[in-house]
Amino acid sequence: MGSTVFSMSTSLNSQSHPSSTGYGTMATSSRDSKDSISKHPQDSHEGPHTHYDPEQPTLAHAEDGRDDRARLHRGLSSRQVSMIAIAGTIGTGLFLGTGRSLATGGPASILICYTIVGFIVYITLLLLGEMATQYPVAGSFNAYAVRFFSPSYGFALSWNYWFNDAVSVAGDLTAAQMLLSYWTPNHLWAISVCFWFFLVGVNSIHVKAYGELEYWLSLLKIVTIVVFIIMGVLVNVGVNSDGRYIGSSNWRIEGAPFVGGFSGFASVFVTASFAYGATESLGITAGETKNPSKNMPRVIKMVFWRIILFYLISVLLIGLNVPHNYPNLSNKSVTTSPFTIVFQEAGSKAAASFMNTVIMTSVLSAGNHALYAGTRVLYGLSTAVPTRQAPKIFSWTTANGVPLPALLATSSISALCFGSSYIGSGQLWSWLQNLVGVSNQIAWISIGLASWKFRAAWQKQGHSMDELKFSPKWTRGWGAPFVVITTTAILLIQGWHSIFPVFTPIDFVSYYVQIPIMTVMSLGWLWTRGLLGRGVNGAGTKRRTWWHHDFVDGKIVDLVRDQYEEQEEDHEEEELREKRRGGRGGWLWRAYYLFA
Repeated sequence: MGSTVFSMSTSLNSQSHPSSTGYGTMATSSRDSKDSISKHPQDSHEGPHTHYDPEQPTLAHAEDGRDDRARLHRGLSSRQVSMIAIAGTIGTGLFLGTGRSLATGGPASILICYTIVGFIVYITLLLLGEMATQYPVAGSFNAYAVRFFSPSYGFALSWNYWFNDAVSVAGDLTAAQMLLSYWTPNHLWAISVCFWFFLVGVNSIHVKAYGELEYWLSLLKIVTIVVFIIMGVLVNVGVNSDGRYIGSSNWRIEGAPFVGGFSGFASVFVTASFAYGATESLGITAGETKNPSKNMPRVIKMVFWRIILFYLISVLLIGLNVPHNYPNLSNKSVTTSPFTIVFQEAGSKAAASFMNTVIMTSVLSAGNHALYAGTRVLYGLSTAVPTRQAPKIFSWTTANGVPLPALLATSSISALCFGSSYIGSGQLWSWLQNLVGVSNQIAWISIGLASWKFRAAWQKQGHSMDELKFSPKWTRGWGAPFVVITTTAILLIQGWHSIFPVFTPIDFVSYYVQIPIMTVMSLGWLWTRGLLGRGVNGAGTKRRTWWHHDFVDGKIVDLVRDQYEEQEEDHEEEELREKRRGGRGGWLWRAYYLFA
């Protein structure tokens, strides 16, 4: 049977299987389905011309006996994964991106758009969690798109998302330069170089080092946002340098509450998508999470409620307290954080400077998370089965389970940040925001497509949805189509202002360039697989075939491979957790597990 059960060693540094990405059409979960594809695909006009031998072992089978190198380690605890999810979303998008959103769309636009995108991302996270709990692999939604939807599309998606993460690192380093300009305009690039070395150094040690750094930086951000919310309320009711009650007055100034009309409103979607981005990369941590069958559902159920709470309250207070025409809120050379502005309005320059420092740590945290995620995506591409989608060198890891070549390749893209010296850090960051925001939207659409096909395949093969380890019942039937349709609509309309009233080529490219690039990459993959421009008929005679799809057949996709098998230490951890919750001082433990 062409399947591999995803297992975990019983030690704390237990290791994940190298097969982090898989093709659903390449192996099946029953003898009958295996026999049904044992012929060469070209012998039939029904299926894709994918060249493989179902009797041959996959990469996962072939390398089961290798040493610790080329393997990831399960070193992330539930406590760390929960905070990592927050760290990936609460970063430059919230602390700086809200300034651009407010300046271009106005207070009503950011509140409405952030609410809409927040709900879409929440549904997307539930869909991803369903698959990540069942198949906790390092490639996450990229692997699911390949396995359940289309290998060629998954190939393009994976490389696009890797570029997204790499550009995110560049964007965070560029944002760091803008934050540093609050104190000094001199030698900002040199400090970015120091930040780059710091991030690469942390990620090259061990996944535990990355996880622990993210935990404490995320905790600092949460405390900061709570303080900001309290301060924002006080500033609004009159505790400010002018001693006046602000209320909703900034919603009634000239141009507000909707700045720029429909085009201004639509443009906020991409910055909101940038702000909420990386939530989906929670699934990437599944390949290095302890006891993912239990910990992934817990994290998914709880973490986004915390995030959406922080986002919506923060965005509301920013719109109330900061006017959309505030000087230097967002321009070509400077972008000032609305969080810093609120503390300035409170009349404390020292507090504003401290807030800017905290935002700087959040930028490092976001860059750290993006670098980690991009590294794992590239690693997943290099270990894809049965055909690698990236050079083999990127599958090499250190003895500590760090994919060092993939790390260096991902971090090298961050050299883009040095372009800020010539373009203007505010302008460059705006373009990077667009690129990352659109890439995030493509990722959400892909999760919806993969979930749509996965659920259909699960039921076609006679399974009940209740058999899944985690499956929110209220999203069944409509969740995946909703994500695909609404996100696609947003992706298409958000670049309206780059076309009307004046066509702006550079902005237009930053909004839409990834669509043709992904199309070309998908077609290129089909060409290399023999699915485009050539082919043979059933008798072996050459015939002209301009196009042939490689969509996965849900009736034969392997639904067994990569399922996680719980170990004895997982049960011991669960028993200890329940013992703590039910014993003396159980309420303290329940509070700890709720927030940590």
